Amino acid sequence: MPLTDTLVVRPVTAADVTVWRAMWQDYLAFYHTTLPEAVYRATFARVVAGGDGMHGRIAERGGQALGLVHFLYHPTCWKTGPVCYLQDIYTVPSARGQGVARALMQAVFTAADAAGAPDVYWLTAENNYPGRMLYDQLGVKTAFIEYNRAT
Repeated sequence: MPLTDTLVVRPVTAADVTVWRAMWQDYLAFYHTTLPEAVYRATFARVVAGGDGMHGRIAERGGQALGLVHFLYHPTCWKTGPVCYLQDIYTVPSARGQGVARALMQAVFTAADAAGAPDVYWLTAENNYPGRMLYDQLGVKTAFIEYNRAT
Protein backbone atom coordinates (compact mmCIF):
# COMPACT_ATOMS: atom_id res chain seq x y z
CA MET A 1 0.00 0.00 0.00
CA PRO A 2 1.56 3.34 -0.99
CA LEU A 3 2.14 5.82 1.81
CA THR A 4 -0.47 8.19 0.32
CA ASP A 5 -3.12 5.50 0.90
CA THR A 6 -2.46 5.43 4.65
CA LEU A 7 -5.14 6.99 6.79
CA VAL A 8 -3.60 9.32 9.36
CA VAL A 9 -5.45 10.75 12.36
CA ARG A 10 -3.76 13.76 13.90
CA PRO A 11 -4.54 16.74 16.12
CA VAL A 12 -6.19 19.78 14.55
CA THR A 13 -3.66 22.58 14.05
CA ALA A 14 -3.98 26.28 13.28
CA ALA A 15 -3.10 25.52 9.64
CA ASP A 16 -6.29 23.42 9.36
CA VAL A 17 -8.70 26.33 9.72
CA THR A 18 -10.05 26.13 6.15
CA VAL A 19 -10.57 22.36 5.97
CA TRP A 20 -11.81 22.24 9.56
CA ARG A 21 -14.37 24.96 8.87
CA ALA A 22 -15.63 23.26 5.70
CA MET A 23 -16.09 19.92 7.44
CA TRP A 24 -17.70 21.44 10.53
CA GLN A 25 -20.11 23.45 8.37
CA ASP A 26 -21.09 20.25 6.56
CA TYR A 27 -21.51 18.45 9.89
CA LEU A 28 -23.76 21.23 11.19
CA ALA A 29 -25.75 21.18 7.93
CA PHE A 30 -26.40 17.46 8.47
CA TYR A 31 -28.10 18.45 11.73
CA HIS A 32 -29.91 21.36 10.01
CA THR A 33 -28.17 24.08 11.99
CA THR A 34 -25.86 27.03 11.56
CA LEU A 35 -23.85 28.95 14.10
CA PRO A 36 -22.69 32.57 14.37
CA GLU A 37 -19.21 33.43 13.15
CA ALA A 38 -18.08 34.10 16.73
CA VAL A 39 -18.83 30.46 17.63
CA TYR A 40 -16.74 29.17 14.70
CA ARG A 41 -13.78 31.31 15.75
CA ALA A 42 -14.05 30.47 19.44
CA THR A 43 -14.53 26.75 18.85
CA PHE A 44 -11.59 26.50 16.48
CA ALA A 45 -9.35 28.42 18.90
CA ARG A 46 -10.34 26.15 21.81
CA VAL A 47 -9.90 22.97 19.78
CA VAL A 48 -6.44 24.00 18.58
CA ALA A 49 -5.32 25.18 22.03
CA GLY A 50 -6.92 22.30 23.92
CA GLY A 51 -8.67 24.99 25.96
CA ASP A 52 -11.63 24.09 28.17
CA GLY A 53 -10.59 20.44 27.78
CA MET A 54 -11.64 20.52 24.11
CA HIS A 55 -9.65 18.60 21.53
CA GLY A 56 -9.95 17.81 17.85
CA ARG A 57 -8.56 15.34 15.37
CA ILE A 58 -8.56 15.29 11.59
CA ALA A 59 -8.34 12.12 9.51
CA GLU A 60 -6.51 12.49 6.23
CA ARG A 61 -5.20 10.36 3.43
CA GLY A 62 -2.64 11.66 0.99
CA GLY A 63 -2.94 15.13 2.52
CA GLN A 64 -6.71 15.26 1.90
CA ALA A 65 -8.89 15.83 4.97
CA LEU A 66 -11.56 13.13 5.17
CA GLY A 67 -13.00 13.48 8.64
CA LEU A 68 -13.17 15.41 11.87
CA VAL A 69 -13.86 14.66 15.52
CA HIS A 70 -14.20 16.92 18.58
CA PHE A 71 -14.06 15.64 22.15
CA LEU A 72 -13.67 17.01 25.63
CA TYR A 73 -12.99 15.85 29.16
CA HIS A 74 -15.06 16.83 32.15
CA PRO A 75 -15.51 15.82 35.78
CA THR A 76 -18.50 13.80 36.92
CA CYS A 77 -20.16 13.10 40.23
CA TRP A 78 -20.16 9.38 39.44
CA LYS A 79 -16.38 8.81 39.24
CA THR A 80 -13.20 10.14 40.81
CA GLY A 81 -11.64 10.88 37.43
CA PRO A 82 -12.84 12.65 34.30
CA VAL A 83 -14.99 11.24 31.53
CA CYS A 84 -14.72 11.95 27.81
CA TYR A 85 -17.56 13.31 25.69
CA LEU A 86 -17.18 12.67 21.97
CA GLN A 87 -19.13 15.70 20.82
CA ASP A 88 -18.91 15.84 17.02
CA ILE A 89 -17.80 13.33 14.40
CA TYR A 90 -17.97 13.81 10.64
CA THR A 91 -16.72 12.02 7.53
CA VAL A 92 -16.83 13.63 4.08
CA PRO A 93 -19.40 11.84 1.89
CA SER A 94 -16.82 10.51 -0.60
CA ALA A 95 -14.94 8.71 2.21
CA ARG A 96 -17.88 7.13 4.04
CA GLY A 97 -17.67 3.39 4.50
CA GLN A 98 -13.85 3.46 4.34
CA GLY A 99 -13.09 3.29 8.08
CA VAL A 100 -12.59 7.02 8.65
CA ALA A 101 -15.15 7.40 11.44
CA ARG A 102 -13.91 4.21 13.10
CA ALA A 103 -10.33 5.52 13.02
CA LEU A 104 -11.44 8.86 14.46
CA MET A 105 -13.34 7.14 17.27
CA GLN A 106 -10.40 4.86 18.02
CA ALA A 107 -8.17 7.95 18.21
CA VAL A 108 -10.55 9.45 20.78
CA PHE A 109 -10.55 6.20 22.77
CA THR A 110 -6.73 6.16 22.75
CA ALA A 111 -6.50 9.80 23.82
CA ALA A 112 -9.11 9.27 26.54
CA ASP A 113 -7.24 6.26 27.91
CA ALA A 114 -4.00 8.26 27.97
CA ALA A 115 -5.78 11.11 29.78
CA GLY A 116 -7.15 8.81 32.47
CA ALA A 117 -10.70 9.18 31.12
CA PRO A 118 -11.49 5.76 29.63
CA ASP A 119 -15.26 6.28 29.92
CA VAL A 120 -16.25 7.79 26.56
CA TYR A 121 -19.83 8.64 25.62
CA TRP A 122 -21.56 10.30 22.69
CA LEU A 123 -24.99 11.22 21.37
CA THR A 124 -26.45 10.93 17.91
CA ALA A 125 -29.73 11.57 16.16
CA GLU A 126 -32.11 8.64 16.23
CA ASN A 127 -32.34 8.72 12.41
CA ASN A 128 -28.54 8.67 11.89
CA TYR A 129 -28.69 5.04 10.79
CA PRO A 130 -25.30 4.86 9.04
CA GLY A 131 -23.55 6.31 12.10
CA ARG A 132 -25.52 4.09 14.46
CA MET A 133 -24.35 0.98 12.61
CA LEU A 134 -20.79 1.88 13.59
CA TYR A 135 -21.74 3.04 17.08
CA ASP A 136 -23.48 -0.29 17.73
CA GLN A 137 -20.13 -1.99 17.00
CA LEU A 138 -18.01 0.30 19.18
CA GLY A 139 -20.36 1.13 22.03
CA VAL A 140 -23.41 0.17 24.01
CA LYS A 141 -26.70 1.98 23.50
CA THR A 142 -28.00 3.16 26.85
CA ALA A 143 -31.57 3.50 28.05
CA PHE A 144 -31.18 7.21 28.75
CA ILE A 145 -33.19 9.84 26.89
CA GLU A 146 -31.75 13.32 26.45
CA TYR A 147 -33.69 16.39 27.46
CA ASN A 148 -32.81 20.03 26.83
CA ARG A 149 -34.02 23.02 28.76
CA ALA A 150 -37.06 24.64 27.18
CA THR A 151 -36.35 28.28 26.37
